[in-house]
Amino acid sequence: MAFDGTDFVDADYSAPKSSTPAGRAPTREELDAQLTGTQQQLAKLREAQEQLERARAAVEEMRRRRSEFSVGRTEMLQSLTRGTQILQKSEHEALQTAEQMGKSLVGLREALGAVEKLNEQAWSAENWEQELTRALTTIENARREYVQACRSWPVLEGKGEAGLVVPAAKSEPSLVSLPLGTLCKLGLALTWPVAVAVLVGILALGLLLMKR
Repeated sequence: MAFDGTDFVDADYSAPKSSTPAGRAPTREELDAQLTGTQQQLAKLREAQEQLERARAAVEEMRRRRSEFSVGRTEMLQSLTRGTQILQKSEHEALQTAEQMGKSLVGLREALGAVEKLNEQAWSAENWEQELTRALTTIENARREYVQACRSWPVLEGKGEAGLVVPAAKSEPSLVSLPLGTLCKLGLALTWPVAVAVLVGILALGLLLMKR
């Protein structure tokens, strides 16, 4: 509702007219009456101004809320669209990861069951060699399955089934990298039994020849 201020202007006081006869100064009572009318008119104008101020504040608040709605709607549309796309992609990747992990888990469980079934106590004297070969093949297949799972899932790297650290494969030291003194000691350690045997043989042969 618009206010133009005229609704609260009393027509009797919009243009106060002096009731004093021409050529005569107004009396005190007449001036008091004019002052009262003017004050009443000012009071009505102030009331109208307050109403207009309240109406203006209400319109500004509605305008602010309308702007907040427009900006918030645009912002949330963008954020929700982006969040939905990201989560959909993450969900798809997570499902693929879970599927691959499930396959690895099935392989590990099968390998575990196969190893758990190995029982050397049940081998007989007639078939223990065949059973040993079959058992070694089973263990090698289980090891291959576990290594493949470790490559696919880094969480398994460095940890065994019971949480024990799996030692890394150590390369054998090369003889070429050993110092000369160590090589000489190794050669002496390997050849002295042969030298002693040859020496004992020569001594024995000499004794036999001397007896003849």
